[in-house]
Amino acid sequence: MSTLKISNLNKTYPNGVIALDDVTIEIENGMFGLLGPNGAGKSSLMRTLATLQEADSGTAFLDDLNILQQPVELREVLGYLPQEFGVYPRITASQLLDHMAILKGITKSSERKEIVKYLLDKVNLYDKRNKSVKGFSGGMKQRVGIAQALIGNPQLIIVDEPTAGLDPGERNRFYNLLADVGKEVIVILSTHIVDDVRELCTQMAIMNLGKIVYQGAPQNAIDELQGKVYQRIVSREELQDYASEYSIISNKMVSGQPLIHIFSDTDPSNGFEPVKPNLEDVFFSKINTSNVLV
Repeated sequence: MSTLKISNLNKTYPNGVIALDDVTIEIENGMFGLLGPNGAGKSSLMRTLATLQEADSGTAFLDDLNILQQPVELREVLGYLPQEFGVYPRITASQLLDHMAILKGITKSSERKEIVKYLLDKVNLYDKRNKSVKGFSGGMKQRVGIAQALIGNPQLIIVDEPTAGLDPGERNRFYNLLADVGKEVIVILSTHIVDDVRELCTQMAIMNLGKIVYQGAPQNAIDELQGKVYQRIVSREELQDYASEYSIISNKMVSGQPLIHIFSDTDPSNGFEPVKPNLEDVFFSKINTSNVLV
């Protein structure tokens, strides 16, 4: 059982943007969801943990390994699938994984061949092993990305926005693959898609403006909102009036009209009806309880 301990991590970019603001998280084996809107600081945290950029202050340890002070050692036990997984033109899936295995320090040809076959089988791409990766669909490229992230039996796997652009079928296949991988190692899934976390993760954190605004089990966060979320369809003209009177969590269009969810400790009446909270309500309540989302 591995443990990742991140303490008081800070990062400010030269343009003054505070990307990480005193971030503290503890993560153990399994799927951990890092949820937040675009610009929340998720990718900055992932890049820091992947040793692609330095933090200004704070610490990060994978068991006894000091990530910030021992980047080379960390890379030996790291699997990383970035948001944009680029591929070489005219290279096959087998050639790509063989090349990545060499970069991981696996010098014996027979060992690489065995690993490549095993990983292509695992991501269900062995029959496409001699096809150019450039011609793969988005879901197939992501599966190749996961395969290369698994080279070397990593203890920590980081996947950044892995399901963006995938169709529902590809997303489901990717979910199943990640869930299988996450049984034995730490897998951090960074995403702005609530469904990704709800489907996959037993533990999660929500980031906003560089800060951790929630950490815990998704279901616990949902339970905290039980009996406190109400909904009503209103007209677009009424949105600002409702925003000034109620704590609006979110709104979305239903049949051309806004359906608003509000947070209230007591029954607000006035046409509102109670609704069973979900993780989307948790997400919006943590990052945006004072603004109407339009």
